[in-house]
Amino acid sequence: MKLDLMTGLYVFMLAAFIGFEVIRRVSPLLHTPLMSLTNAISAIAVVGAVLILGAKGAPPLSRALGFVAVTASTINVVSGFLITDRMLKMFKKREAQKP
Repeated sequence: MKLDLMTGLYVFMLAAFIGFEVIRRVSPLLHTPLMSLTNAISAIAVVGAVLILGAKGAPPLSRALGFVAVTASTINVVSGFLITDRMLKMFKKREAQKP
């Protein structure tokens, strides 16, 4: 059990470091496609967490963590879509003002 926990922590720390370095180096022009990608990943997390919540024999801790995951992922998806929409509106041409 201890080996599994240590391996999981190692993978988590490595993924967090690599994810931070990759996102930090993204040019501002690519932020909108990156937000769309993270929305897709969060949607996958929502589906997985809903499956955990719906499992019959799931322990209470798993259900609590599933609820937290559904809530956090849903907030992330909705806010990601709002941010992406706002960024896309910035690139639309404005109509000429009429005197």
